[in-house]
Amino acid sequence: MFRFGIEHEVAFLDRQGHFVDFLSTPFATLQAIVDELPQYGGDEKHLRIGDAGIRVKRWYIEGFERFSEGGELTDCLPKGIEIRTTIHSSIEAAVNELRTNFHLLQAVAARHGFLPVLTSHNPYQTSFVPDPPLCAYEQQLLHQSPEDLSALLSMVTYGPDLNFSIEALPVERMIDLGRKLTYYSPYIVPWSFSSPFYNGHLWEGFSVRTFQRTGRRPAVQVFLDQPTDLIESDPSLTKLARCPAEIGRIEFKACDSCADFSLYAALLTLLKGLVLDRTLPGRATVPDRGLHQRAARFGFAQHDLFTGAQTVLNASAEALGSDPDMRFLAPLFHLLRHQITPAHQMVQAFRRTNSIEATLRETYQMALALSMRK
Repeated sequence: MFRFGIEHEVAFLDRQGHFVDFLSTPFATLQAIVDELPQYGGDEKHLRIGDAGIRVKRWYIEGFERFSEGGELTDCLPKGIEIRTTIHSSIEAAVNELRTNFHLLQAVAARHGFLPVLTSHNPYQTSFVPDPPLCAYEQQLLHQSPEDLSALLSMVTYGPDLNFSIEALPVERMIDLGRKLTYYSPYIVPWSFSSPFYNGHLWEGFSVRTFQRTGRRPAVQVFLDQPTDLIESDPSLTKLARCPAEIGRIEFKACDSCADFSLYAALLTLLKGLVLDRTLPGRATVPDRGLHQRAARFGFAQHDLFTGAQTVLNASAEALGSDPDMRFLAPLFHLLRHQITPAHQMVQAFRRTNSIEATLRETYQMALALSMRK
């Protein structure tokens, strides 16, 4: 019935311990890592390749593509490397593939002098300004959809796409689920928060990514086969599928990135339960910017955010019933009970080390240590 996939963006420190971004590192340097990673036959049935030839493997350079006035690709300014899984019939299989793909990337990156680190917002750059300025052709590309207008914002943010689809689901039901998940998104995202740094300093909350992007970027997107089924909204809730594998896909896009991949299993299970749930009435076509921004600052610490998350989690668990995936929800119950997010651990590490780089170095190490204790 269900099918699942995950896209996960990876940031890096270089050999000197500096944060890698579009100002410090050219495309070819990171592409050398991707070139060394394997390519699997048959992946093209699961993964969108794209026109520029950059998205060929399960790993590709995530960045901003530059074009000439005539539409020829001239460069790609990198922010990191994205990992994407193939499509799986179980959450466990999707997460296991992500782990395998990450460890392969980690090993190859180390040979090139790069260390994967976890953050959901560039800790130093507050914006991306193309240099040279955008040409007319590039300006045109940024006006193809409402969220394209904020494409420059994505160059300083990192986040996952948690994907699922359900066989033979009617279009009306897909759009309704997209609106449901959009409505409850502010109560879901704190479980993933991992961006407490901004402009070289500790930020006032736990997810500057959520604070900056909500309302400008979609929380959820529903991929449809027919243009006539699309609905107008800003940001877009619906989008035309770009390849057969995307038809019927629902992407939850509002979460921060997670170093502990068991949180992706938990969040996908939460989404699965919310699909099965028939009790929650909330629906929204566009994200609630104000509520997301309060969540970004306070996490679960405010009463309405805590009770909203509790309602969502309990409804999902009730709908799942005896489903074996119920076991994956345990981390969400733990975080909510203690009213903490993953960013709390990052803040503690920063206060101990007084170093953003030292904190980032610990992110995947902390997740590995946590997973070994489970």
